Order: sequence, then structure tokens, then C-alpha cells
Amino acid sequence: MINYDVIKRPIITEKTNTQKDTANQVTFEVDPRANRIEVQRAVEKIFNVKVAETRTMHVRGKFKRRGRILGKRRDWKKAIVTLKPGERIEFFEGA
Repeated sequence: MINYDVIKRPIITEKTNTQKDTANQVTFEVDPRANRIEVQRAVEKIFNVKVAETRTMHVRGKFKRRGRILGKRRDWKKAIVTLKPGERIEFFEGA
């Protein structure tokens, strides 16, 4: 898998911003077929940082209804990457 196919997008929420500030962790949506090692290598290559630890999890899509119609959100995979001390990834610099 190519590095840019492994990492789809960063997850930016209040919780992930807190994790980034306190624990030096960054969260990404990744390809469901990717394993920890592929995610770690992709982050190191794309952002030019050193990774200490990678945790992955499958997120199940919720069932939602709109009137009588029942639908389901898609399933996806999330990776929480812990960076080594002194390393940083800035998504929105100056914002």
C-alpha cells in the first residue's frame, strides 16, 4: 500500500486536540485493511516525524433513521499515533 492510501484524513475534534496537547497523540482515519506497522511507516514518511506507538480500532457505523427509512453510516478504522517527545504535527498552523 502507498503511504497516501493508508492515511485518509486527520480526525480533528475537541478530544483529539486535547490528546495532541497533553499526550502528544494524533488521530487519523486510515484504510480498513492497513495494519499498525503500515500506519506507523506512513505517518513517519508523510509528516517526517518519529512514532513511539500506534493503536488502531474499528469504528462501527451507527444506524440512523429518517422517518420510516432506516440507514446505516459506514464502518471505518481509526488510528491513534503517539509521537516521540519533541515531535509535533501541526495541521492548521497559525489558526
